[in-house]
Amino acid sequence: MGHGGDVIAELTTDHKEVHDLFVQFESTPPGSAHRKRLVDEITIELVRHSVAEEQHLYPAVREHLEGGDALADREIADHSRIEQLLKDLEGREPDDLDFDRLMVKLRTEVTAHVDDEERNLFIQLRNGVHPFVLESLGNKVREAKKTAPTRPHPSAPSAPPANKLLAPGLGLVDRARDYLTGRGR
Repeated sequence: MGHGGDVIAELTTDHKEVHDLFVQFESTPPGSAHRKRLVDEITIELVRHSVAEEQHLYPAVREHLEGGDALADREIADHSRIEQLLKDLEGREPDDLDFDRLMVKLRTEVTAHVDDEERNLFIQLRNGVHPFVLESLGNKVREAKKTAPTRPHPSAPSAPPANKLLAPGLGLVDRARDYLTGRGR
């Protein structure tokens, strides 16, 4: 959940972990229960990551980068599409007819979002934001992931201050549900 380093290193490591989970998913037999567990793991990681970015990274993008509002809005729109796909997958079983189709759509959306962040946004951050700020953002993102929700909540606010106020409570409820159901173990 937390890796260390500045915000770019932290989020890039998250991207790699999610990529590796997608690779595991694709190498698992269709319809298997293990596929559902992998989708749960992917969901947990993506939701925590997205919430942390929306709480800390995108406000910094708005503040520090020229054209930051448009950049942040585009990234948040990506998150909305991804979160809706996660919500659509949440109630599906691995043998449902559209389970694999939704996973292909999810991987396509996540891959495009990650490529855009790593090839565009992160380069702009590295060139335009003081290393101290990037380090501080890395710490804030790591802390946010600890209390972030683990399930998709597409109707939850994605901008401060509302997201910073609601996310820990949603996260607590999600983690309690996860504990009771054994999800994510």
